[in-house]
Amino acid sequence: MTFKDHFSEKSGDYAAYRPTYPRSLVDYLAGLCGQTDVALDVGCGTGQLSVLLAERFSRVIATDASAQQIVQAEAHERVEYRVAPAERSGLVEHTVDLITAAQAAHWFDLDAFYEEARRVGKPGAVLALITYGVIRAEPGIDPIIRHFYKDVVGAYWPPERRHVEEGYRSFAFPFDEWDAPPLAIEVEWQASDLIGYVDTWSAVRGLEKAQGREPLERFERELVAHWGEPRRRRVIRFPLSLRVGRM
Repeated sequence: MTFKDHFSEKSGDYAAYRPTYPRSLVDYLAGLCGQTDVALDVGCGTGQLSVLLAERFSRVIATDASAQQIVQAEAHERVEYRVAPAERSGLVEHTVDLITAAQAAHWFDLDAFYEEARRVGKPGAVLALITYGVIRAEPGIDPIIRHFYKDVVGAYWPPERRHVEEGYRSFAFPFDEWDAPPLAIEVEWQASDLIGYVDTWSAVRGLEKAQGREPLERFERELVAHWGEPRRRRVIRFPLSLRVGRM
């Protein structure tokens, strides 16, 4: 399967504007594991989840197929970053307690990834696919975001995006699965933070190539007009969807 690189071009912005996962997610996943020696974070991007896993695991190996993402990743003494595809981690077999793929599994060859997970996971290791879809904001700005997401950039989302919108429910998941508790990312952002995040969307890259920056700039103007004081912080939520099971 060919690696589809939608994010290297904006890897610096990805590191700056992509939201951090809640510690409650890491606590939940660690609590499912019999041991917390080694976690493997696959498709780690710039390490948003990797560094949090290091708070509960003695060692975290974080892999991404994009060298540019790895260069921008947040350093941590217990996180080892490697450039590697999801389907070929290069790890020794049966050495990992937890395998995570956060906002990344829709880019994988899932069958090959699952086989690799079985290979590197210890007996009884936990596998978690994590994703968040359309963000939710306060009533005054939520319609503006949703209009831009669906009506302006909607035609430019890669086909894999539908899996995110479905919460990965259409994925085959051949493991003993748990029902995860309701979890969400919550941030308090200024207008510039939200605009920076939107500019990391893969669909925005397609829109930009087709129509230039003007549609995004129009969205920025409308958002700021309804935001009020631009430095005012508003609550933005990213509801999480999880597929979690034991191998």
